Amino acid sequence: MQIKRCILILLIGFYSQWVLASLPIQYWQTSSGARVYFVENHDLPMLDVSVEFGAGSGMDTSDKSGNANLVRHLLSLGAGGLSEDQIAMALADVGAQLNSHFDRDRAGIALRTLSSERERKQALDILARIIQRPEFPQDVLAREKARIISSIKESSIKPDYIAERELMKMLYGSHPYGLSGLGEMDILDTLQREDLLAFYRSYYVAGNAVIAIIGDVSRFEAAAIAELLTGNLSFDQQKTEMPAVQIPIADIKKIPHPATQSHIQLAYPGLRRDDPDYFPLLVGNYVLGGGGFVSRLMEEVRQQRGLAYSVYSSFSPYKEQGPFQIVLQTKKEQSEEAFALTRKVLKDFVTEGPTEEELAAAQQNIIGGFPLRIDSNSKILSFLAMIGFYHLPLTYLTDYLAAVEAVTTAQIRQAFQRRIQPDGMVAVIVGAIE
Repeated sequence: MQIKRCILILLIGFYSQWVLASLPIQYWQTSSGARVYFVENHDLPMLDVSVEFGAGSGMDTSDKSGNANLVRHLLSLGAGGLSEDQIAMALADVGAQLNSHFDRDRAGIALRTLSSERERKQALDILARIIQRPEFPQDVLAREKARIISSIKESSIKPDYIAERELMKMLYGSHPYGLSGLGEMDILDTLQREDLLAFYRSYYVAGNAVIAIIGDVSRFEAAAIAELLTGNLSFDQQKTEMPAVQIPIADIKKIPHPATQSHIQLAYPGLRRDDPDYFPLLVGNYVLGGGGFVSRLMEEVRQQRGLAYSVYSSFSPYKEQGPFQIVLQTKKEQSEEAFALTRKVLKDFVTEGPTEEELAAAQQNIIGGFPLRIDSNSKILSFLAMIGFYHLPLTYLTDYLAAVEAVTTAQIRQAFQRRIQPDGMVAVIVGAIE
C-alpha cells in the first residue's frame, strides 16, 4: 500500500510539472470588458478560439422556454450580411470548423482554423460576424422551430427522455435549472424573432463574454483577435446570477411505458463548480459509480446480481448546484429489486465512505487518465473556457492533480454525509410494472 502511495505521489509530481510547463495560461481583459484566457502553442499551424456567454438555458423564463437555445443555434445561420450557406461556404473554403457549446449556464461558439494569414483572417471574420451581427432570419427561425419541435415530439415517447425530463422537474421545481434546454413545444411555437433579439441584446454583451484562445499565434495577435471578436458588442454587464437551489421534497414517480426495460433515475442537488467539497465528491463518486466497471454500483448491481447492464452515478457542477444522478436500466420484473439495491449501495457508501484501497485506485485512475483530457488543443480550449467562465485560478490544471491526491477517505465520507441525503432523493421509474 505504501509503495503504491509513493508511486502515486511521483506521478503527481511528474504530471503537475508537465502541465505547468506546457500550459502557461495568460489572462487579460479587452477594451470592451471581455475576459481572455490564452495559451500560446506553436506545435501545429492551428488556432482554436471560443467565445462563451452566460446565456445558457438557466437564463430562460418559463414563458420563453427554449429561447436561449434558439439564439445560440441561429447565431451561425445568417449573420453580418451573409446567409447560412455563404457562412458555410466561406468556412469550407479555408478548411475551418465551427462548434457550439450550450448548457444550463453557458452558450457559445468555437472555431478551429489554420493559423496561416489568409485562412485565419477569413475564418475569424466569419466568427466576428456571427458573434456581433447575428440576423436571426425569419424563414430560418420558422424552419428551425419546426425542426426542434419535431425532435421533441420524437423524443417524448422515449423512456430515457421521459425519465430525465420528469426528474429535473422534481429536482428543481420552479428553479431555472428545471427548464428544458430545448424548450416546451407549445412555447417554442410562440417565440418570435423579437424574443431572440431581446435575449441576444441582454446576454451577448462584452461584460458577459469569456474568450479562450490556444494555438499558433503570439500574445499580440491573440489580443487583436479578442478585440476583433468583441469590440462591437455592447459594454453592459448583464446580471446572470442564479437563485439558490432548494432541497426537493423526496418522491418517487412511477410512469408506465411499453418498453421492455425500466429506466430508473435518482437525483439530489449536487455540486457548484466552486464548491469546497468538489474534490472529495469527485473522487468519491469515482468509487461509487463514476469509475465504470470498478465502481461500487457496477460491482453490486451488475456484476454480483445481474440486475442491470449499465449503472452509473455522476455530478454535473454549475454556478449553483447541478444534479447528482444515478442512472440504470433493468428488466421490468426486476425494477423494484434493482431500485432498492441501488439505494442501499448509496446509503452504505454515504455512511461508510470508500476503503483506503478504493481511494488509492480511484486517485491513480483519475491522475493517470488526466493527460488524455488535455492531449489536444480543442480539449484544452474547453478547460480554458471553463476556467474563465467560473473564475477558477489560472493554476487550476496543476492544482487539480494535487487536490485529487490530497483527498482522504474521511473527507469523502464527510462530504457525502453533508451533501447527499439518500432518503431525500427524487426518483423516476419509467416502465414500472403497474
